[in-house]
Parts: sequence; C-alpha cells; structure tokens
Amino acid sequence: MARLHRVLLYSSIFVSLYLLVLFQVLPVPLIDAGTVQDILPVLPWWLLVSFGSYSLWTLGWGVFTFRDCPEAYQELLQEINEAKNDLRSRAVTVD
Repeated sequence: MARLHRVLLYSSIFVSLYLLVLFQVLPVPLIDAGTVQDILPVLPWWLLVSFGSYSLWTLGWGVFTFRDCPEAYQELLQEINEAKNDLRSRAVTVD
C-alpha cells in the first residue's frame, strides 16, 4: 500500500470517529458529556495550531543548525555560483 493510501485511510478513519463522537453517535467513556462538548469543537483548531508550531520550530531549528553541516554549506554555495555563472552565460544580470 502506498504512503498516500495509508495517509488517506488513517485520516478518513480519524475523521469518521471524530464526527461520530462530535455528533454524539458514539459516547466517550469516562468523560462527562459537557466536557466532551466543550473540547471536541476546538480540537481541529488545536491540532492545526500544534502542527503549525511544530513546523515552524522544525524550520527554525534547521536554519539555526545549518552551519553545523559544512559539507552541505559548501555544496550549496557551489550550486549558487554555478547557477549564477549559468545565468551570466545567458546574458542575465545576477548581481
């Protein structure tokens, strides 16, 4: 099964369970119904904000530790110079 199929399968199961609990078709054991009705409507927003925070942290950490990989840094600088030289050979002003 391809990764896309797995993601679609798991997300559809999660969304189906969420909707069944949100519309009170399935009860949530050991939690008061009032508490469930207070928490469930904001759960997707909480997940979205958490994912956004994680994504920003991952990007920031990658930028912060980029110079910890000197080989990748030198390779990137070399690719930038090659791209500039290629553009200059095609009469494009780079600098």
